[in-house]
Amino acid sequence: MALFTVLGATGFIGTHVARRLRRDGHDVRAPARDEPIGPRPLGHALYCIGLTADYARRPYDTADAHVGILNRILREGQFESLVYLSSTRLYDSAGGAGREDADLALNPNNPRHLYDLSKALGESLCIANGRARIARLACVYSDAMETGDFLPQLVRRALRERHIALDAPANGERDYIHVDDVCAVVIDIALRGRRPIYNVASGVNVANSALCTLVGALTGALITPAATKPGLAFARIDISAIAADFAAAPAPLDGNLRRIVPALRLARQAAVA
Repeated sequence: MALFTVLGATGFIGTHVARRLRRDGHDVRAPARDEPIGPRPLGHALYCIGLTADYARRPYDTADAHVGILNRILREGQFESLVYLSSTRLYDSAGGAGREDADLALNPNNPRHLYDLSKALGESLCIANGRARIARLACVYSDAMETGDFLPQLVRRALRERHIALDAPANGERDYIHVDDVCAVVIDIALRGRRPIYNVASGVNVANSALCTLVGALTGALITPAATKPGLAFARIDISAIAADFAAAPAPLDGNLRRIVPALRLARQAAVA
């Protein structure tokens, strides 16, 4: 068993990965948000600190979370390995290429790219360090559907409402991966990773139109996406690295939703009974 330090252990990914590590018998250290890291060995550090939905409202906090705190740990921390959680959203500027070595087109004049630029700089620091690795995560969900991201919000709305009109275009698409698959791969990267960057995704994009049809069938809701938007292009995420190095085969979204949504529906019915 190994020592792990989970940085950002109160967040969505951090909570799940810390729980998984303890279940597997590892020694887990989970420093509080403002707790000094100190000179103690960190073992395998998992950097789960980050801002997502509110990055535009909190630009300075975003830079601190994705770069500033990371910089101090890379410079001063005593760790065997460090895994920095980044995002496959970086490929939104790369057209159809979702490979770890793809060139990225980032523009500081685009407010949306504040998130991407800060993550990319964090990645660059990790690569310069030499002992740190990067996990670019796709859209992560759990059985509880507890985050405020698009998929969990859609499922929970469909359990409450009979008719839903979405702002999201029908031809929008994303790669979705269950948090259990994420935890398994991130731990593997920490213990056995040998490449600087790994995509952590399912390798399959799901269009909003297909997602609305499936969630609607499972909940009984009529879900209508917005009209098709011309010019949209979404990268297909290449997961050949995690398949080759860790034999990872993340579960597809549709099978998981057929298990998760009925359970959530029953739990909701029991709560109001």
